[in-house]
Amino acid sequence: MCWGGARNLGRPWADLRPLPEGRAATARFSLRRFHSKDYPPGIDRWGRGFTILAVTITPGTRLLFVGDSVTDCGRLRPVGEGSRAALGDGYVAAVDAALGPLQPGRPVRITNMGVSGNTVRDLASRWDADVLASRPDWLSIMIGVNDVWRQFDGVNRAEAVMSDEFRATYAGLVARTRPLLRGLVLMTPFYVQDARTDPMRRRMDEYGAIVRELAAAHGALLVDTQAAMDRALARSDFTAIAGDRVHPTQAGHEIIARAFLRAIGATPDSRR
Repeated sequence: MCWGGARNLGRPWADLRPLPEGRAATARFSLRRFHSKDYPPGIDRWGRGFTILAVTITPGTRLLFVGDSVTDCGRLRPVGEGSRAALGDGYVAAVDAALGPLQPGRPVRITNMGVSGNTVRDLASRWDADVLASRPDWLSIMIGVNDVWRQFDGVNRAEAVMSDEFRATYAGLVARTRPLLRGLVLMTPFYVQDARTDPMRRRMDEYGAIVRELAAAHGALLVDTQAAMDRALARSDFTAIAGDRVHPTQAGHEIIARAFLRAIGATPDSRR
C-alpha cells in the first residue's frame, strides 16, 4: 500500500535555490506540493518549509535504499533508478524530489532496491547482487517490520526472524559493508501503535533498539522512524498514517521522508 503522489512530482518543489558547486549546497523548499487535499494538517508543522544543508551527501553521490515493502512501493525491476517513477511512489521518491534540485548538474543518484515482504534474512540472501554489486557511496537500510510482523500475523510464522538472528544477520551485513561506504543510514522499523504495551509494539521497539545500537557501533546516521511516527500519532489517528499500522499512506511516507532528510542535514525553516 503506497501512495501515488510522488509520481506526479515531476518538477522541483517550491523555493529551491541551489548554491554554486564547491560551497555548502543549500536550498529552501516547501513540502506543500507533497500534501494531498485530504492531508491531515496537524500531523507535522514542517509544511512551513525546510532549509537543507546537503553536506553529508555530496553532489554526484550514489545513494542506495534497501528494505521491504515500505521502501519498495512499486519501484522498477530489476533496478529502481533512472526516473522518478522508477523509484516507486513512497518515501524514496520524496527524498529524490528534495535532493535532486540541490545540484542539478550533478544530482545525487538514487537507487531503490526495496523488495516487498523482505526480512533481514531475505536481505542477506540478495545482498551481494542487489547492494554490493551496485557499489553505492551511501547506503540506507530499513528492515525489521516483516521480521516482527510474521511473529504475530499467524500466516507465515516460519518466515519470522527472532531477535537474536535479526541482530546477528544485520550486524554481519553492516560490518562487511561499512568499510566500502562513504556513509551509512540505518532506519528503525516501526509499528503505528501508540499503546506501547501492545505486544507487537513492544517487540518492534526491541528491534528498533537493535538498529540504534548498530548505528552507534558503526558510525551510521540514525533515522528513528518509530519516534517520527509517535510524534505524528500524538496529533492524528493511525489511519491517517498507516491504515494497517505498517504500510504508510501518503502522509506516512511524508513523515518518513522528513525524518530521513533531518538525518542528512535538513532543518526547519523558522523564517516561515
